[in-house]
Amino acid sequence: MRPVNSLLRLLVIVLLLAGLIAVWEQIRGTGWFTRFTRSETPARSIILTKITALGKLELVRYTFKDVVEHELARMIIPNASAVLIVEGEAVGCIDLSRVKPGDIRPNGDSLLVQLPRPELCGWKINHERSRVYDTRYAFLDESQLVSDAYRRAEQQIKQSALRGGILDQTRRNADQLLRPLLEQLSGKKVRLMYL
Repeated sequence: MRPVNSLLRLLVIVLLLAGLIAVWEQIRGTGWFTRFTRSETPARSIILTKITALGKLELVRYTFKDVVEHELARMIIPNASAVLIVEGEAVGCIDLSRVKPGDIRPNGDSLLVQLPRPELCGWKINHERSRVYDTRYAFLDESQLVSDAYRRAEQQIKQSALRGGILDQTRRNADQLLRPLLEQLSGKKVRLMYL
């Protein structure tokens, strides 16, 4: 009789434990205990540090895709190298905030408008569309190597934009965009000149 009683007690304990686990799962799933848990809300404190008035009219954007190889020379161990596939852009613009009333002069039945020289407003790497293709022998210097490679790629984008004629294209786009607009507003023929 004793083995049957022991077996019966063991079965009751197992059923009791299974019932408690089932009840626990039901209670836990309903959110009844959520008032006892700590909720995590991130603390945000964004501080506005500077407001800048803009007057630059962006007239052209060049998009580049390039493969950049960068090497870090070493004395004893092999040189570390990184290969990046980079996408970036450069923007040509004219700073209209530098135009003064004296830069717009009537010239008979037309207007002479002097604009500032076109400039390269910005150039940057699009990090979301760029990636590290390969690194070799970087060991502990990998982050510095990749960072230097991105810096080099950014300078290459600037140089490529300038060599690719972004300033001339900015001037042509200004003529195509601003001249008809100014002629429509003034009712006169407009000639654009650059300082």
